[in-house]
Amino acid sequence: MNQAQLLINGTLCAARSGATFERINPVQGTVATVAAAAQTEDVSAALEAAAQAYPAWAALGPSERRQHLLKAAELMEQRQAEFIRIAGQETGSTEAWYGFNVMLAANILREAAAMTTQVQGALIPSDIPGNLSMAKRVPCGVVVSMAPWNAPVILATRALAMPLACGNTVILKSSERCPATHLLIGQVLNEAGLPPGVVNIISHAPEDAPAVVEQLIAHPVVKRINFTGSTRVGRKIAVLAAQHLKPVLLELGGKAPAIICADADVEQAVAGVVFGAFFNQGQICMSTERLIVHEDIAEEFLAQLVARINGITAGDPKAVKAAFGHLESAEAAQRIQSLVEDAQAKGAKLPVPLQIDGAFMAPVVIADITPAMRLYGEESFGPVVTMTTYGHVEEAVALANDTPYGLSAAVYSQDVSQALWIADQIDSGICHINGPTVSDEAQAPFGGMKESGYGRFGGRAAIEAFTELRWVTLQNTPRTFPL
Repeated sequence: MNQAQLLINGTLCAARSGATFERINPVQGTVATVAAAAQTEDVSAALEAAAQAYPAWAALGPSERRQHLLKAAELMEQRQAEFIRIAGQETGSTEAWYGFNVMLAANILREAAAMTTQVQGALIPSDIPGNLSMAKRVPCGVVVSMAPWNAPVILATRALAMPLACGNTVILKSSERCPATHLLIGQVLNEAGLPPGVVNIISHAPEDAPAVVEQLIAHPVVKRINFTGSTRVGRKIAVLAAQHLKPVLLELGGKAPAIICADADVEQAVAGVVFGAFFNQGQICMSTERLIVHEDIAEEFLAQLVARINGITAGDPKAVKAAFGHLESAEAAQRIQSLVEDAQAKGAKLPVPLQIDGAFMAPVVIADITPAMRLYGEESFGPVVTMTTYGHVEEAVALANDTPYGLSAAVYSQDVSQALWIADQIDSGICHINGPTVSDEAQAPFGGMKESGYGRFGGRAAIEAFTELRWVTLQNTPRTFPL
């Protein structure tokens, strides 16, 4: 069993009230973690620590910040086995998934390290004689970051790395589903030499989430918020941030479409779809949820898809060969089951039988999906992909855009011009041609459109999110004025 304390001002500590909460292992049903449940006074302490640490961290040279982040990346890789063990106990996926998490998170830290010297401004032409006019990007202050459980190391590291690289201090509100995993990231950054208070980690009981979030966002020292999670919660975060005039970066839900054109390489398309739909049991915001397949190849495509699904190795997440593990909870499986059963009751077909056992749910394909079914529009956030067919490319685009979400998409075609045209017509922040909807690189701009959020993580794109742009002028010669 893991113990997760709070990390405030560089020190691990219990909640001042002594309150704790438990995270249950979704595979074994036992207690995975006992975590500190922060209350008002703990949140205040974290806010004070971040505010006090900010001036010195913001003034630190970019090379020094870079060295801290590079050291953290090295330490994270060294502690990979610990991350795999703790994250597996808290969220139930496979060792390969958590190993990938650590690899990409370390790259995120390295990319952020490279960005410390890319926080640049510009000279602005001025009509005033002798006037040097400059646009300067500067740190904004204390950043509140909120990360989910589904890619626990990647998304929490992403929520911290670029704010730190830009010279801000950060409070990470960890997920109630993986408090020990998120705390370990803070410990790694601490060990990398970040000064006390630069990174603070707050965990809380599920029922305390609204109060903790409101206190964090409302406090005057907080200048930026970033949140990755559901659209439902993201909407509440956006409203609260707007009430306090705080900029917020939101990366929210998705209902990613994959358009399979008549000339697609079917074998490659099926391979990409299986990965995109079922990697991490489909618990990824950019998971492939909707297949839009040309009617000429639909039968062949579905047959190959079913065969590929039947070959997936599923079972105990600790098994080396297991490519498919458990959902984060039995409740998640029950929620998805209700969506599948609703589709069945309204005429959908299941080429692969529905299999659920506690928190385990095998991959499912829903054929003949229609708008009357809840699965047509609702994000499943599980190992479910729906399929419909089309005859003309304009119809495929219309189907792809028939969703309030707009995070990721994919197009499979051997006609590059056609594929690029389709990609340009899809309303999404991300689109991959002849590749799966699930893809992430530390240097790429990552974010969505419509109800999938706004703002971008990743590389240079994130600099704008976590800095202020200031206009500064220097008058070098005397001026005359009309008054």
